[in-house]
Amino acid sequence: MLAWSPPPTRESKTVADPSPATEQSVVPVDRPATYRAIALRIMPLLVICYIVSFIDRTNIGIAQEGLKRDLGFGPAVYGLGVTVFFVGFILFEVPSNALMARIGARKSLVRIMASWGVVTVATMFVQDEYTFYVARFLLGVAEAGFFPGALFYLSRWFPSARRTRMTAIFFIGVPVSGIVGSLVSGGIMHGLGGVGGLADWQWLFLVEGIPPILLALVVLFCLADEPEQVRWLTPAQKAAVRADLDADQRLKGGAGGTRTHVGLREALSDPKVWILGLCACGAYTLANAVSFWAPRIIADAGVGDVLNLGLFSAVPPLAGIVAMLIVGRHSDRTLERRWHAATAWIVAALAMFAISLSHGSVFAVVVLLAVLAAAHYSGLTVFYSIPSIYLSDRAAATGIAVVTSMGSFAAAASPSLLGFIQSATGSLALGLQISSGIVLLAVVVLLVGVRAGDLKEKK
Repeated sequence: MLAWSPPPTRESKTVADPSPATEQSVVPVDRPATYRAIALRIMPLLVICYIVSFIDRTNIGIAQEGLKRDLGFGPAVYGLGVTVFFVGFILFEVPSNALMARIGARKSLVRIMASWGVVTVATMFVQDEYTFYVARFLLGVAEAGFFPGALFYLSRWFPSARRTRMTAIFFIGVPVSGIVGSLVSGGIMHGLGGVGGLADWQWLFLVEGIPPILLALVVLFCLADEPEQVRWLTPAQKAAVRADLDADQRLKGGAGGTRTHVGLREALSDPKVWILGLCACGAYTLANAVSFWAPRIIADAGVGDVLNLGLFSAVPPLAGIVAMLIVGRHSDRTLERRWHAATAWIVAALAMFAISLSHGSVFAVVVLLAVLAAAHYSGLTVFYSIPSIYLSDRAAATGIAVVTSMGSFAAAASPSLLGFIQSATGSLALGLQISSGIVLLAVVVLLVGVRAGDLKEKK
C-alpha cells in the first residue's frame, strides 16, 4: 500500500553534510530513497490513526439500527446527532490547531486521540436522544484538529511536489475505515449483542473506543515533529529535506517572499482561503453521503441484516482506494490540481443524483455508491493538497484548519437536512439531489475562484 515512486522531475542532488566531522565535504543524497525512508517511518502509523478516527466517527452508521430498536432513534435524531458532532468539531477546530502550533503536532495528536477514545467508550452509556447528542458533541470536540493537524504534519516532512501522493496515502485511511469499520462493526454487533447484558451497539462503542487510546501511546513514543529531531536520517539527508522544504517556502513567498500569512487574522482576510472553504463545503457534503448515509441507502434498498449491511457497505471504499492512488499520482506528475478535483466532484455529483433515481435496486445502489466513493476520495485527496501549496509555512496549520472548519459547516447542516427530508418524504432522494447541486456549485467556485497560476509548485 505504501509503495511509491518520486516524480520523474526530481533528481538526486548533493548537499553539504553539516556535521562537524565532514563540514567541508559534499555528500551525495539519494532523495527518492530519503523520502521513501520517511514515508515508511511515519505514514503507516498516521494511516492507522486515521482509519481508527474515521471508524469511531462513522460507526453510528452501522449502530443506528440498534439505536433505533432500543432507543427509538429515527432518521431525524440520527441526522441531528451527526450534525451535533460537527458543531463541536467546528467550534474547536481552529483552537485545537492553534494549540498545536504551540506544543507541536506529536503532543497534539496524542491529546486528540486519547480524548476521542474515551468519548467513544462513554457513548455506550447513552440512554436517550439528549445524552446521544451530548456524546456526539463531545466526540466532535475531541476529534477537532486531527485532520488538519495531520496534513500540517505532512507539510513538515514532504515538499509540495511529493505531498499529494503522501496525502493520497493518508486518505487511504478513509476508504479502508469504510471497509474495515463496516466489517468489524457489523461483526461486533452480530456476534456480541446480548453478551454480558450489553446491547450490540454498546459493545460496538466499547470495543472501538479502545484502539485510539493505545495508539496515542504509540504516537507519543514513535513520531517526531521535525526531520531534524530523528536519528534515522543522516545529517546530509536532513539537510536535503530542509533545503526542499525551504525552497517550497521561497517559491510561494513564505520565506523572504512577498506573500506571508502570519496567523488567523491574516488567513481570514485572504479571499482565497474563503474560496477554498466554500469548495470544502462541497467536499464535506460528499463525505457525509459516503460515510454516514451509505449504510442507510443500502438498507433502504432492501438489505436488512446487520451483517449483510456491513458487507455491502464495505464494497464502495474498495473502488475509492484504487481511484485515489491513481488520481493522486497523476496529479503529482502533472502538478495539476484544479481539474483533477473538479472532474472527480462532477462524477460524484452525477452518481449521487443517479442514486436518488435507483428505485431500490441493491445492485444499482452498490455500483453507484462505488462510483461515488471513488470520485469523492479522488477529489478530496487532490483538493486538500491545495491549501498546503498555497499557504505559507507559518500559516499552514491555521489556514488548513480554517478551510476545514468552513467545510464542516456544510457537514453539520447536510445530515440534519437529509434526516428531516427522509422523515418527511420517506426517502433520501430529494436530499441526495440537493446535495449533488451543492457539489456542482463547489466545482464552479473552484474553477472560477482559483486560477491555475495561483498553484505554482516547484518541479
